[in-house]
Amino acid sequence: MGNSSGWRGPTGRRRMPFLFLLSLLGQALSEPIHYAIPEELDSGSLVGNLAKDLGLGVGDLPTRNLRVSAEKKFFTVNTESGDLLVSDRIDREQICGKKSVCVLEFETVAEKPFNFFHVTVLIQDINDNPPSFSQNITELEISELALTGATFALESAQDPDVGVNSLQQYYLSPNPHFSLTQKENLDGSRYPELVLKAPLDREKQPHHHLVLTAVDGGEPSRSCTTQIRVIVADANDNPPVFTQDMYRVSVAENLPAGSSVLRVLATDLDEGFNAAITYTFINIGKAVRQLFKLDSKTGELTTIGELDFEERDSFTIGVEAKDGGHHTAYCKIQIDILDENDNAPEITVASESQHIREDAELGTAFALIKTHDLDSGFNGEILCQLKGNFPFKIVQDTKNTYRLVTDGALDREQIPEYNVTITATDKGNPPLSSSKTITLYILDVNDNVPVFHQASYMVRVAENNLPGASIAQVSASDPDLGPNGLVSYSIVASDLEPRELSSYVSVSAQSGVVFAQRAFDHEQLSAFKLTLQARDQGSPPLSANVSLLVLVGDLNDNRPRVLYPALGPDGSALFDMVPRAAEPGYLVTKVVAVDADSGHNAWLSYHVLQASEPGLFSLGLRTGEVRTARALGDREAARQRLLVAVRDGGQPPLSATVMLHLIFADSLQEIQPDLSDRPTPSDPQAELQFYLVVALALISVLFLLAVILAIALRLRSSSRPATEGYFQPGLCSKTVHGVLPNYSERTLLYSYSLRAASHSSNTEFKFLNIKAEDAAPQDLLCDEASWFESASNDNPKMPSSSGNLQQVSFFKPFHP
Repeated sequence: MGNSSGWRGPTGRRRMPFLFLLSLLGQALSEPIHYAIPEELDSGSLVGNLAKDLGLGVGDLPTRNLRVSAEKKFFTVNTESGDLLVSDRIDREQICGKKSVCVLEFETVAEKPFNFFHVTVLIQDINDNPPSFSQNITELEISELALTGATFALESAQDPDVGVNSLQQYYLSPNPHFSLTQKENLDGSRYPELVLKAPLDREKQPHHHLVLTAVDGGEPSRSCTTQIRVIVADANDNPPVFTQDMYRVSVAENLPAGSSVLRVLATDLDEGFNAAITYTFINIGKAVRQLFKLDSKTGELTTIGELDFEERDSFTIGVEAKDGGHHTAYCKIQIDILDENDNAPEITVASESQHIREDAELGTAFALIKTHDLDSGFNGEILCQLKGNFPFKIVQDTKNTYRLVTDGALDREQIPEYNVTITATDKGNPPLSSSKTITLYILDVNDNVPVFHQASYMVRVAENNLPGASIAQVSASDPDLGPNGLVSYSIVASDLEPRELSSYVSVSAQSGVVFAQRAFDHEQLSAFKLTLQARDQGSPPLSANVSLLVLVGDLNDNRPRVLYPALGPDGSALFDMVPRAAEPGYLVTKVVAVDADSGHNAWLSYHVLQASEPGLFSLGLRTGEVRTARALGDREAARQRLLVAVRDGGQPPLSATVMLHLIFADSLQEIQPDLSDRPTPSDPQAELQFYLVVALALISVLFLLAVILAIALRLRSSSRPATEGYFQPGLCSKTVHGVLPNYSERTLLYSYSLRAASHSSNTEFKFLNIKAEDAAPQDLLCDEASWFESASNDNPKMPSSSGNLQQVSFFKPFHP
């Protein structure tokens, strides 16, 4: 067979010239790559450089994994050079039989990215089979009355090769009575006929010996011979005659054995024995004899085997009719096999990738599907489709080749795998179908953000907690797999100072448990907010944030603190003076205390623990105001003591005590003996000041007498009673250290400052009106120095000697 354009051949052998190669388009070539090789090549023989013809570099071969689809065992690909090699014996006659063109079609597959390529290899016939006759000796009986020019069919030689290598010529040994002619069947095969070129004379020569030689067209040619022994028969002047030279019939495949195909008929004008006709096969192979039977008497042709269109679609059978006088006649029977839809389509997954990423783009191919139907025509046309609803579709590439590609979004978290059923149905009547199921696993990608189980978190923690104790736990889930779904936790923001954050809290990266790093103090920090982040281990990682509000609960861990009256070194308050004529309900003083706790823990109550004269004074339970309950009796002591306890509302409650010294007197002169009775302060500075005051008092006694006289005259002319005094506004500016800022804000205070001169009977009061918006909590009290400074500024004429002044302060609740 001559070379045809478009085919490539192996190196060192006959090869077809390379004319074209279409470039790669999308997932596969639209046209196959063609090669041509002779049959019977040794294993390992080169077919062609497939990698070069596909445009692949040698350096890409290890990663592309170029290979031949598994269904073809005849070829393999060298993974280092990309050469297409023969891997098994290729016998053209065994593979294709008598077909004029023998082509092997297969696919090669490359990965990363996944591509497949169609390859066709033309198997060229070589002259590896000589012609052969079924018999070495053939006897042929010819009547001596045979006319010149009469022809006699001879047995044909069989040659499985095709094309030029098939049987081409017959030769007959020289003989004066016979010559040879050749004729062709409809399928192109040749058969010989013996021609009588001179009359026979049995009496002169009863037998003729001929040699028939069959020669093929190979290079070199091969041949075979058979002996023909011609027996000259006695005269029978009327040969049989068939009604037709060629009988044609079409029968369906799968015809049951024993079915009649047709009947041939030959007639003979002779009578008797010379007219008795016998029918026999001539020039048929063994395969025909296994399928058909010819009745020698009736000429009826019947089936003895099963006909299969897919194996052979037609038969040409030679029949000989011979009478009793040895005359013969010949005819041909042409049997065409009609195809029935008796073969279901076959599905082959030539190459598949069982895993695909869930973020694969639309149109990504992951499987190559091939279908094949042994039937022909309409019965062999195949429709391939998917059974069920899947995010995939089948795209036809060539007539019987399809690609399975993605046709929708994939989500491993919803469907981790698919069992895809591929159905192939032919167009026969009724149609036949087959199916094949492949399992596709979806590979996870990091496409899901961790999700916290709550939109926000809030936790309450009592103060004075143990350091290292867990106070809360946040939890987030990620439906991804492996590292993509592994969540770790961290603190990314807070309303605390960055340097303080690590000393307050920490979070376990694995469990999300939040730990306290220190004991919390409600009085310092009542609440703080954290921003926690859940982050997966994907690439790139995804994260989500959530807020955690930590409320520090208050405990009753702070005792009340007495702000007023100021306590002396012995823990008791300075004295407070009460006019002797004070009526019941007179405000004597007020005990002012604060508690650093909050809520009920800071709700203070005031109680009298001990009184030198019970029933003389009353104490406000919530206000701490000390008032006279009745008038002082004549026999009752002028100096009274009250032991006051301040309790908070905690459980258990905490308390503080203060001793109040109350003196009934109308002037400071009356209380001088009481002052001298007070214990000496332990403070050396206070003791020194005491002696200075006494010394100054003695030196100035004369001056004080004169001043008292002048004041007495002035009081008589005044419109107000002398015992009431007068009030002047004044403020304390000295901040008392150590007072906590969060004392009760529900009580506003009045401050009374009493100044009295030892030499005067006139008493002067300073009235301090403190407004809620103006008075800072830490400015409620003034020390002695600030009092003297205020007194000096208010009355420049008043002497600044501390020895001549005594200070008594009162607090009275202000009710707006």
